Amino acid sequence: MITLTQRTQTIQSTPNISVDTHPSKSKSLQPYAKTPVGQFTSTSSSTPKSILSKHRQIDSQKCLVAQVGLENFIRAVVRPLNLNLPDRVKFNMNGQGRLQSWEDVFLAERVYTKCLGISKRIYQTHSYTHEPEKRLAYFILEEYNERSVWFLPGFDFFVLVFTYYDESNNVTAVDVQYDQMSFFLHCMGLAQLQAWAVERLITPMAVSWA
Repeated sequence: MITLTQRTQTIQSTPNISVDTHPSKSKSLQPYAKTPVGQFTSTSSSTPKSILSKHRQIDSQKCLVAQVGLENFIRAVVRPLNLNLPDRVKFNMNGQGRLQSWEDVFLAERVYTKCLGISKRIYQTHSYTHEPEKRLAYFILEEYNERSVWFLPGFDFFVLVFTYYDESNNVTAVDVQYDQMSFFLHCMGLAQLQAWAVERLITPMAVSWA
């Protein structure tokens, strides 16, 4: 036999938070805190030691490199870290091509740009970051592509580049990652059309359907 026991509990109504109890006070945005906020940005003992150790060892020096041509850019971008460029390197181009020497990399770039109607490429770095413990340097590569055909527009494109080196400061591997579909849409002059179609046609249809 189950016995039910009735409990007496005082129930207090929850205040309606949607009603402004001080209508005369104007609401304003508060400025950013002057001290770091959060576990990963604070320097207190509660922050994981691995996070603090990593950020102490990263050398985020201000490094801006702008060059015309890939070979000029590569030789300039490794100069701040005194890295060497041996003949052999493992160059992974977005998983679509793996080259084994710098000579092949520079040759592929020249053939690649000519076939795609690109007359000149201007390379520039952003957020150059160095992690000495991992022997790793990475940055965002911005490239402006001028076209050799008048009806194809020039375009900017962004690439993520990871560079690995050994104890002798020789570059051993480079990993390049980018959105390949977007790149080819730009090369074919269809990126603007695709952006217009998504904004004016696909997105309104998706919103109305939802």
